[in-house]
Amino acid sequence: MRSMVNKSQIAGLAKQLKGSLKKAAGKATGNRRVQAEGVADKIAGKMQKAYGDIKHKLRKVI
Repeated sequence: MRSMVNKSQIAGLAKQLKGSLKKAAGKATGNRRVQAEGVADKIAGKMQKAYGDIKHKLRKVI
């Protein structure tokens, strides 16, 4: 049986990456607003990936 990832997992990882890049850009330029947005994006991405992980585990059970 092949294990596949779902859209929520992929989108969550992408949002985490975007958040990390935005946070780094904000830190490098001294822009606290952009840095804070990056932190928020990263947290939202972690939550979205966690949702996708749970969804994936439930599909394996069913």
